[in-house]
Amino acid sequence: MAMSGGSDDGEPMMEMNTTPLIDVLLVLIIMFIITLPIQTHAVKVDLPQNDPRNQTIVNADKNKIAIDPAGVVAFNGQPVDDATLKQLLVQTTTLDPEPELHFQPDPTARYEVVDRILAVVKESKVTKLGFIGNEQYRNDF
Repeated sequence: MAMSGGSDDGEPMMEMNTTPLIDVLLVLIIMFIITLPIQTHAVKVDLPQNDPRNQTIVNADKNKIAIDPAGVVAFNGQPVDDATLKQLLVQTTTLDPEPELHFQPDPTARYEVVDRILAVVKESKVTKLGFIGNEQYRNDF
């Protein structure tokens, strides 16, 4: 008594079992993917280099913002614009411990310039800020 999986008419099965074939194909595909070398594409780009003489260096201890009577803002003695000043101040806040920031506006500097720079300092979230030069007004009040 033989077992058959279908009708009992004695005909051979006409369907091919493809499960082992699919298993073998999957193993071959995986082996093919593993053995292929990884292709790396590199594009050479000539980027401009910063001149280290023109870079403003952030001190780890103290930094100073000065405003002259003409309204020119200087960070550690080098003139900067508002965007550069904000980048430098954000850079100082990442240092551990955060360096002191000394703020020294000229007495004849316009108030709106001083106010704008103080807004930049506030936006950059500096926590150690000191005003320099206020000692001269100590006896005026």
